[in-house]
Amino acid sequence: MRPSDTGPAFVCPSTRSAPPTSAPAGAPAPSRARHAGSSTGSPKRAAPSSGADGYQFGESEELTGKLISADRDHFVLATKFALGAARQPDISRTGNSRKNMVASVEASLKRLGTDYIDLLWVHFPDELTPMEELLRGLDDLVSAGKIHHAALSNFPAWRVSRAVTLADLRNQAPIVGIQYEYSLVERSADRELLPMAESLGLGAALWSPLGGGLLTGKYRSSAEGRLSDLGMVTHTESTDQKTAVVDTVLAIAQETGVAPARIAVAWVRGRAARSAATLVPIVGPRNLSQLDSYLDALDVQLTDVQYTRLTDVSAVPRGAPHEGITASLDGLQGGTADRITTPVVPVA
Repeated sequence: MRPSDTGPAFVCPSTRSAPPTSAPAGAPAPSRARHAGSSTGSPKRAAPSSGADGYQFGESEELTGKLISADRDHFVLATKFALGAARQPDISRTGNSRKNMVASVEASLKRLGTDYIDLLWVHFPDELTPMEELLRGLDDLVSAGKIHHAALSNFPAWRVSRAVTLADLRNQAPIVGIQYEYSLVERSADRELLPMAESLGLGAALWSPLGGGLLTGKYRSSAEGRLSDLGMVTHTESTDQKTAVVDTVLAIAQETGVAPARIAVAWVRGRAARSAATLVPIVGPRNLSQLDSYLDALDVQLTDVQYTRLTDVSAVPRGAPHEGITASLDGLQGGTADRITTPVVPVA
């Protein structure tokens, strides 16, 4: 993947559950993988790839394994467990129990055709497995050399922070990152998740930077795309704010002569450049044209005014207790808040 100043982008196969009789639309095609990898210009630069046991009932991992088999060590390979690869949910083969964790990793290693996974994500919390069990299982897998790093996807901030603390206190393999949805139409992570990542030194992988396609503007003229094909991980202009966000993206695209999708991704990259944490967008192209559009976003540099316009129109209310804290800061800082420079890294 072509390098950028905010780090590489993960290529993530589509999450659509299609019957594994042919290559699914969301899975990476060979020409796409060559295109993505060839832009590095050096065999020493890794090309990250991200999947999951539940994507296309495991076929996504099989295809990814075949694509990278000729040069496995060149790739940073990430996958997830929790949802399972079976067509029908089975409580013995889903969830975050240590039993399923080990079984899922063994199955993923076989499908991927490798003896190690660089980064294993816990896909979702199952609301049953305690963090102590999760951490013990992940630590065992690291010790066995079957995974190199562990991270949490779609977990609330309080559970992530507890996991980081427990692993540190117990000298277990650390939690190195989080993964969550983030775009101009979904910025809930600004309330807790992103400040937590910055303060604890976690990396963050950001999925759906185009808001499920909404930020391309295509749904104003057609429903074709994720909205009709996938039926999930999508957004619509369901609020006045989302309409205002799309309006602003389209306006800046017209002003600059750049496609709306590239403007939306450029804003995420701009957000990453302004963060104390390492933020990496996850892109899920379904064809070569979409991949080109993502890559071309690396050449788009928003002005400070354009970035601020997009940031302001998409801002989410921080809610309690954050708004109360902000209102009290001047008094808390001895009436001199306007003269105090806050730390770059949030105080934990």
